[in-house]
Amino acid sequence: MAHAIRIHQVGGPEVMKWEAVEVGDPGPGQIRIKTTAAGLNYIDTYHRSGLYKMPLPLTLGMEGAGTVTAVGADVTDIKVGDRVAYASAPLGSYSEERLMQADRCVVLPDGISDQQAAGMMLKGMTTEYLVRRTYAIKPGDTVLFHAAAGGVGLIFGQWAKALGATVIGTVSSEDKAKLAREHGYDHVINYKTENFAERVKEITKGEGVPVVYDGVGKDTWNGSLDCLRPLGLMVSFGNASGPVPPIELATLSAKGSLFVTRPTLVTYTAKRADLVGSANALFDVVKSGKVKIEIKQTYALKDAAKAHEDLESRKTTGSTLLLP
Repeated sequence: MAHAIRIHQVGGPEVMKWEAVEVGDPGPGQIRIKTTAAGLNYIDTYHRSGLYKMPLPLTLGMEGAGTVTAVGADVTDIKVGDRVAYASAPLGSYSEERLMQADRCVVLPDGISDQQAAGMMLKGMTTEYLVRRTYAIKPGDTVLFHAAAGGVGLIFGQWAKALGATVIGTVSSEDKAKLAREHGYDHVINYKTENFAERVKEITKGEGVPVVYDGVGKDTWNGSLDCLRPLGLMVSFGNASGPVPPIELATLSAKGSLFVTRPTLVTYTAKRADLVGSANALFDVVKSGKVKIEIKQTYALKDAAKAHEDLESRKTTGSTLLLP
């Protein structure tokens, strides 16, 4: 029997249980994967807490990498022994072994390790759609990213810089500011000691930025709108501080005919071709050396509750792995 981290009710990290599970054989279109590493992501806390409602009981985890141990009928492009990675539903990466839909997995190329993949698939493909598709960053753009020392943030800073942008980031401590500067950020604002909207206006000489990428949510929403230049785009892709409250559309017109989008990786990789294209773009930029994937913390898979506690208390930086 394999073991997995499961929840039978929503709540805090204490609801997470280390349990024996029956994996079974893969059905049509499925593969069985022996997990070598699972990624820790903030969205996992939303599934655990009930902010994003899911059927219970539930094995947590959207992101992982491992070796294929069995292949179901109708699977033609993945074989036993392949190294694969994924970052999508159905959930279940917090497990020693699991079944997964083959069309949601990509085969890892030489030069990308299992641990790199498990630490970057969700965060890296999120960065890919943010910088290349939601708002396609161009040389000379100045852009703002909140939580610059987080998992997406460290990848974003490097990738945006490689695209020719001037990159502004916000952080909550001087240690995180140093880390952000080491990962492509030209200007780093400690939002606990500075007014980030005022600093952005200073940096841009009053013009504002064309785009704000915000995975923080409630706490940064109003200030982020004030950072945008007229016709700017507010990209709200996460809720680390809580969901954004309802807004009056008139606010967007008053602040300069602003645009708002609430994108998700699920939508941007819904088609198999888009998933593969996003993953390949990520693999290419990592193999080129322009983006380095650094695993900042590891925990034993059975200690996932501790990992959630540290993530929610902002003790972690960059990518974190859970290891079976």
